[in-house]
Amino acid sequence: MPFQSLFIKLPGSAKINFARFYWRNVSRILGLDLRIFGKLAEQKHQASSQKRPIIYIVNHTSWLDIPSIGGLVPGAFVAKEEIGSWPVISTLCRLGRVLFVSRQRQSTIKEQQTMERRLEEGGNLILFPEGTSTEGSHLAPFLSSFFVLAKPIAKNVAYPIPIIQPISVVYDRLGMLPVNRFRRPIYSWYGDMELTPHLWDFCKWSDMRASIIYHQPLYPEDFKNRKQLSKKTWDIIATGTAYLRQGKSDEDIKKII
Repeated sequence: MPFQSLFIKLPGSAKINFARFYWRNVSRILGLDLRIFGKLAEQKHQASSQKRPIIYIVNHTSWLDIPSIGGLVPGAFVAKEEIGSWPVISTLCRLGRVLFVSRQRQSTIKEQQTMERRLEEGGNLILFPEGTSTEGSHLAPFLSSFFVLAKPIAKNVAYPIPIIQPISVVYDRLGMLPVNRFRRPIYSWYGDMELTPHLWDFCKWSDMRASIIYHQPLYPEDFKNRKQLSKKTWDIIATGTAYLRQGKSDEDIKKII
């Protein structure tokens, strides 16, 4: 925390790289192995020579998504406003440059402007468009409003239009055995589950694995509207998570990237 408190005040990428280093080590401490397919998208230059930022779209099943994805992806999470009031966690989030959003319509414009400024600065964002975590056995519908940054209503915006990269995440091994629907709640934290009992059950296990697919990036200009872009992203992640849950072979998984 002292290191990041310093880095966050300085220009450059130290604050981004150190946050990734921190979360990678949290994953190691938790005993979480990461199996990766595909590769992260690179920021592309526009005609104006500006780099296009990237919005990473990820399915959401657990608080574990933070260390597993945060240790790999060079972007800032967008999280629900309630997390900003949690002791300790809120401090970690702010040091990680998390952007908080609420579900109240009156604050939507202000929050969108905050995300737009981050994109204008060249920063990347990590979004969970399901709006909340799930039990991990299915993919909930995406809220298309999350894609307004990629398909803005106004034609002239100050920030470069971002690239979309879908990412599929499934926690598929526990105690050297595949995870089935009965064991999935050990990973998943959702609904009205209490955090302390969940963490107690989770810490009893070792030899855990998350499988992650970096899918090919999508370019918003190839879609008529944000609903089409949202649907295509959902289809890609739904297929990816289904393949991972079903234990498909590496060769089969590589075919859908």
